[in-house]
Amino acid sequence: MAKKPVQFRLNGDEKAAFVDDGQNLLDVLRRGVGDLTPKYGCGQGTCGTCTVLIDGEPRLSCLTLAETVDGHAVTTVAGLADGATLHPLQDAFMCHFAAQCGYCTPGMLIAAKALLDRNPRPTREDVVEAISGNICRCTGYEAIINAILDAANAASGSSYARG
Repeated sequence: MAKKPVQFRLNGDEKAAFVDDGQNLLDVLRRGVGDLTPKYGCGQGTCGTCTVLIDGEPRLSCLTLAETVDGHAVTTVAGLADGATLHPLQDAFMCHFAAQCGYCTPGMLIAAKALLDRNPRPTREDVVEAISGNICRCTGYEAIINAILDAANAASGSSYARG
């Protein structure tokens, strides 16, 4: 079976790969171009740890055919930081101890970035809805929700009252 050439922008860098029919984006990212930040969780689209942004929209890379990203921009959690400077969401996750085992963290951060990009002043309910497709077995979600709200409020210059 012939492989198909795919070109896409990954975290701002041009990438090219040859993909098999039916090969998922997660496999191409991890094995093809070496970005190990999207995690393999369930492989069925239920845990969210493989979430990436495709042209700014959150997508489950385990369910996305690699050939569909040809010509598109893909952002993983590796693309959030600016060199050694963490993205405000990453900083907030550290401050709130929102990453315990860290397995869900890439998907949570990408889901949160997608939310804040379209809604910079989310309510607690907005945050809960935005991360509802991501499963965390360690934190109980509270620290994650508070981190996202704090990052949003830090960006807007206001303070967030927990409770």
